[in-house]
Amino acid sequence: MAELPRYLREMQNTVEGYAREYGLDFFPTVFLVLDYKTMNEVAAYGGFPSRYPHWRYGMEYDRLSKGHIYGLSKIYELVINNDPCYAYLLEGNSLTDQKMVMAHVMAHNDFFKNNFTFSKTERHMINEMANHSVKVRRAMEKYGVEEIENFIDVCLSIENLIDVYSPFIQRAPMEPPVDTGETRIDLSAVHRFETKPYMENFINPPEYMESQKQKLRDSMKNRHKLPDRPTSDVLNFLIHYAPLNTWERQILEIVREEAYYFAPQAMTKIMNEGWATYWHTKLMTEKLLEPSEVINYADVTSGVTYQAKGQLNPYKMGLELFRYIEERWNRGAFGADYNGCTDLEEKLKWNTHAGKGLEKIFEVRKHFTDVTFLDEFFTPEFASGRLFFNYDYNRSKEEYVISTREFTEIKERLLFQLTNRGQPVIDVVDANYHNRSELYLVHRHNGIDLEMPYAKATLENIFRIWKRPVNIRTVMKSRHSVLSYDGQLHTMNEIKENEGF
Repeated sequence: MAELPRYLREMQNTVEGYAREYGLDFFPTVFLVLDYKTMNEVAAYGGFPSRYPHWRYGMEYDRLSKGHIYGLSKIYELVINNDPCYAYLLEGNSLTDQKMVMAHVMAHNDFFKNNFTFSKTERHMINEMANHSVKVRRAMEKYGVEEIENFIDVCLSIENLIDVYSPFIQRAPMEPPVDTGETRIDLSAVHRFETKPYMENFINPPEYMESQKQKLRDSMKNRHKLPDRPTSDVLNFLIHYAPLNTWERQILEIVREEAYYFAPQAMTKIMNEGWATYWHTKLMTEKLLEPSEVINYADVTSGVTYQAKGQLNPYKMGLELFRYIEERWNRGAFGADYNGCTDLEEKLKWNTHAGKGLEKIFEVRKHFTDVTFLDEFFTPEFASGRLFFNYDYNRSKEEYVISTREFTEIKERLLFQLTNRGQPVIDVVDANYHNRSELYLVHRHNGIDLEMPYAKATLENIFRIWKRPVNIRTVMKSRHSVLSYDGQLHTMNEIKENEGF
């Protein structure tokens, strides 16, 4: 990693000065220049110079390297939510590209600092990631690389089972405390006499151990339900109540902490990229571009905002929506009078010269996520003006065809893709299902069934952590069912709609 040369430091000062003039408010920014190999290494780690070792980072590095070598992809910018904010410039980029990247980074930095979803994130995550790396490497030295990596695989497979809004909700702490290593429902936590392994069957005979387990089962009948209310933070529940040893619990805590750190980025992908593209466009075209750089700049930006077939480009969607909001609020197209107008032609011509566009987009940047952003501002006027439509695959024609231009259906599909980051919502409902210490989960069905291979793999991995049978209630082909895994077999039992609640 190289420090910025003088001409880039001067450029950074210029870009930051113009950005502040427009009202952007950001953390101090540290730019580093990387060659393409080092850039791919850092990108494979999610932008962090140091993370715990795991095979998936090697796979990601290989993918990025091949993409660069064969000209399929190029990393123009890489920026991480930290105070100070760290951003990386690719060595060998043109001066125009470096200016554009700096302008883009300043807007990302502003978004990280001011959007509410990032307000609860760890602002010194570079140090935290390095600490995680040290903890995992020490565990590998003590227990073996394969053992630790296998458990990390299990944890990563369920890292999406968190409640992204829980940092903003005050709840009573879970008990017992994590550091005791206790669990309220682990049937293995029964009284036994300490003895040498070869005397185990004599000092703690099977009939004695079974009687102790039965006492534990009987005592649990009188306990309050655990959890006392359904929770979507499955990882947190497992951290507190699964029968894990110290290093297993520590790794699950690391995976959960990093999942919550990255969650706001998934929740605001369209807004964040749209905001950065909006501002780098404004800064470049109004302040930074030299006449000789226009063609190069236009070529790069057109690639960034290109809408590929069958994909949603967050840069394009976010940019268009922010421009639409600014244009509407500049001409006063908001409020009771505007909303009450039913004449589409009159609404298109509406102009009170309010001039509140810039103020409004800064307000939106602070208070919205992708779901609320599209729900509020993806209007019929916006959709029709940009020719949105839904398409589906027609098997008889063996090609994709337009299925509808109906605004409501288009918007519903967009919002569905974004709700809970496109992930199924799973709640822990009962940790003593059938009074056998089995875990009972409920899938909040929203019209889309679970994919069976993923559902089975998830049950297997939760079983690895819970060490008792795991069940999940869901809807499969319009039938209410409970999928179960007992450590050996997968089963599916159909139940009545109101059964089990």
